Amino acid sequence: MFSKSKKGNSQNNADGTPVVKPSVPSIMSADLVVTGDIVSEGEVQIDGEVIGDIKSNVLLVGTSAKITGEIFANTIRIHGSVYGTIKAKTVHLAKTAHVVGDVLHENLSIDEGAFIEGHITRMNEPAPAVSDERVNLVVNKTGQPSAQSAAQASAQVKATAPTAQATTAANAGAVKPVTPPVDKKTVRAT
Repeated sequence: MFSKSKKGNSQNNADGTPVVKPSVPSIMSADLVVTGDIVSEGEVQIDGEVIGDIKSNVLLVGTSAKITGEIFANTIRIHGSVYGTIKAKTVHLAKTAHVVGDVLHENLSIDEGAFIEGHITRMNEPAPAVSDERVNLVVNKTGQPSAQSAAQASAQVKATAPTAQATTAANAGAVKPVTPPVDKKTVRAT
C-alpha cells in the first residue's frame, strides 16, 4: 500500500526512457535582481531584473522586467525591456515591449506600440518555390528590358566574346579623339 515500487504504474516511453511531465514555470518576482546566467529547459517568467544571459525553452518577459544580456529560447514573449541580442524560433513583442538589440527569429510578431531598435534578421529562410533556373534582366539596344534565362545569357556572351576580342585587338593601336557632346540649342550658325 505505501511501498515505493508499483509494477503496474511505470510510465516509460516506447524506448524505455521515463516520461517527463511538464513542470510549472519558474517565476522571478518584480523585486528580484539576478546577476548571472539563467538556464532552464522549461518555462521561465521574469518580472524582475536580470543582468546576464538567459537560455530557456519558453521565456515570458513581464511588463516590469528588465533584462540586460543575450536571450536564447524556442519561444519568447516580451512585455518588458530587453537590452541585448534575442535569438529564438518564435518571438512576440507586445505593445509594452522595449527592445534595444538585434532579433534573430524564424517567426516574429510585433504588436502596435512595441519599441525596437536594432536589426531584425530571419533565420533559416525556406528555399524559394521557383525553379532553379535564374532569370537575368537584359536591356537591349533600344532600351527595352527583356527577361532571359541564365543559359540564354551565357550562350549570348559566348557568341559575342570572339567578336569583342577581335574588335579590341584591331583598335588597340588606334587613338580616337574624344569630342564633347554638342548642345543644339546653344549652337548658332554664323
